[in-house]
Amino acid sequence: MSKRVRKAVLPVAGLGTRVLPGAKTTPKEMLNIFDRPILSYIVEEGRAAGIEHFVFVTGRGKGAIEDYFDHHPELESQLEAKGKTEILAEVLRDLARPGEMSFVRQMAPLGLGHAVWCARDIVGAEPFAVILPDMLMAAETPALAQAVAAHDQVGGNIIVVEPVPQGEAHKYGIVALDGRDGRLNRMTGMVEKPAPGTEPSNLFISGRYVLQPEIFEILETQPRGAGGEIQLTDAMATLMGRQDFHALEYEGTTYDCGDKIGLLRANVAFALRRPDVAEAARAAIRALL
Repeated sequence: MSKRVRKAVLPVAGLGTRVLPGAKTTPKEMLNIFDRPILSYIVEEGRAAGIEHFVFVTGRGKGAIEDYFDHHPELESQLEAKGKTEILAEVLRDLARPGEMSFVRQMAPLGLGHAVWCARDIVGAEPFAVILPDMLMAAETPALAQAVAAHDQVGGNIIVVEPVPQGEAHKYGIVALDGRDGRLNRMTGMVEKPAPGTEPSNLFISGRYVLQPEIFEILETQPRGAGGEIQLTDAMATLMGRQDFHALEYEGTTYDCGDKIGLLRANVAFALRRPDVAEAARAAIRALL
């Protein structure tokens, strides 16, 4: 029986060049989606999937992330004194639980694979999740919970995928499948940015993974790949020769918050999902149009 997935690695060291200048002094992961930073939704998704320990792989200038999940005594005491109990409850909701969060530093921008490798000592010898905070997923059953359930079912490594927009497969990592029956299928390979017309499926890797700890041994000696970076997909391709990989076509909608229009779409979509503000948000959008 496979071990339970208890830990998640969140690579948050990137500079957010696609959302500059907004991310110049505010970490891109802390940009707001309606009234909460992106990472608030990501941690909520992880907790709903049973994650007990979040490992943030940070970089220089990312101190606001750690501060957000800590107490702010002056703010909290002022809210309490003024009787703003609802706002105080919102502020306190995201606080880290004791021992729930660790922060490790990625000293140089050497790629996603290197960022994941930086978390090796905290993760240890157990399966773990990787959550890319850029990709915000709206789903009835949270995307990571769907991936963890798939891992509980078949073990091994789980890669969350979704259909690629028509004609855009060459922009993404595309999975190859050993047949296609339902939403969970065995993988036979991955192709990073295939030439148009050569893609092995229409499913791209969309930002949630459950990986076995043997990936760390591969990443330790992984040569640099595309862009001169240590690529997680290269290490996964190597591990696929030794372990099972399954692709899970999750049920939900993904918003790429590392992109300005994606960030805008996420703001609109998540406001419309909120029962307390949906009507006012819809009226505001109609007025603008």
